[in-house]
Amino acid sequence: MTEASFLTNQFLIAMPTMADPNFARGVTYVCQHTAEGAMGLMINRLSDYRLGDVLQQMKLDTEIVAVAQTPVYIGGPVNPERGFVLHEAGGEWDSSFRINERLSVTTSRDILVAMAEGSGPARFLIALGYSGWSPGQLEQEMVDNAWLTAEADLDLIFQTPLDQRWNAAVALVGVNLSALSDYAGHA
Repeated sequence: MTEASFLTNQFLIAMPTMADPNFARGVTYVCQHTAEGAMGLMINRLSDYRLGDVLQQMKLDTEIVAVAQTPVYIGGPVNPERGFVLHEAGGEWDSSFRINERLSVTTSRDILVAMAEGSGPARFLIALGYSGWSPGQLEQEMVDNAWLTAEADLDLIFQTPLDQRWNAAVALVGVNLSALSDYAGHA
């Protein structure tokens, strides 16, 4: 794959035939995709936790009810104990990776401290764990018709209701779901 064809800043949208329960009807935002592999965060799988639970585990308090009640997502099956904050770019955090001019992912405690105080990023998604692919694995899954791809849409990440994200992501591709077969194959 050429660098231009890597899938950073794209949605991976699970095909209806996806058998892996970790990804069935899943939408994954690809944070980084290089020749060394890929890393992404699912944006439509809720965990049983709220941000208040995570803050409490980290011995942080918040008086802001909206912050405490913020849902925490399952980012993927890899390292489910590790937290990731996908957020609009801006702010100086100890451990951030700038995906593009609009989005960053941060893994350091300082962003959670700021969020608990009400001074964190305006739009963010918190995930436990991530989705990862070894070199060539995602490319092979694309050949095997496991995923649709679409350019990421910030409103879909941060504003679209959770139960509508998969359909909204499919709509970005312009695919008629009823026209998709229940099996993948090659002509």
